[in-house]
Amino acid sequence: MNLPRTPSFRLDGRRALVTGAGRGIGLALAAALAQAGAHVVLAARTMAEIEDASAAIRAEGGSAEPLTLDVTDLSAVRTAIAALPAFDVLVNNAGTNRPRDFLDVTEDDYDAITSLNLRAAFFVAQGVAQRMVEAGRKGSIVHISSQMGHVGGARRTVYCTTKHGIEGLTKAMAIDLAPHGIRVNSIGPTFIETPLTAPFWQDKAFLADTVRRIKLGRLGQVEDLMGAVVFLASDAAALITGSTIVVDGGWTAE
Repeated sequence: MNLPRTPSFRLDGRRALVTGAGRGIGLALAAALAQAGAHVVLAARTMAEIEDASAAIRAEGGSAEPLTLDVTDLSAVRTAIAALPAFDVLVNNAGTNRPRDFLDVTEDDYDAITSLNLRAAFFVAQGVAQRMVEAGRKGSIVHISSQMGHVGGARRTVYCTTKHGIEGLTKAMAIDLAPHGIRVNSIGPTFIETPLTAPFWQDKAFLADTVRRIKLGRLGQVEDLMGAVVFLASDAAALITGSTIVVDGGWTAE
């Protein structure tokens, strides 16, 4: 009897772009892709961080290079993508938040969050997808969304707006890009311990409430997301598009 073989989770020979890759979730996802064999381009605004991260990946035997880029500068994004060979994988990770009660949100808050979380994500994905199609490359685009793309949250009206938008973008992109063999999915993390979220945990009541809502009883770690991104980027997810993996410890289960 010839048993079916599990498709490979390896990414050898593939090129991946990870935005917001200098620290936290982005750095972990870049490391995960490199550990699976991909050549990873780490993009972020802070040159020192991505140079150090790329060097650390190479020191472990991986393949990586830094790309200093502000993804909200769409002209710079177009120039950078045009100057590089087509990618096989995009991890659209760059994002931000300014927690604030709905009644206190300013126009500057709204513009800062939406310009990065939604506008930049949209056009980075479009640019990478255009190059994939031009080069005849099938590929995988992974948006880093949030559990807040599926529920609401106190003091997160703008953030929820953007992440619900990313979920809709994921599904609509998947439909448009399927004829080109490009898959589009998202990952929706719960609260992950990173430099971005570190200030939140100074509020012990907020910390306790957060852990209570995460049914597995702990905050997420960046390692919790690494398997999901490798899976979605690999041939093991060849028939998965327009979907999301919610890595939330059960937050959205009720």
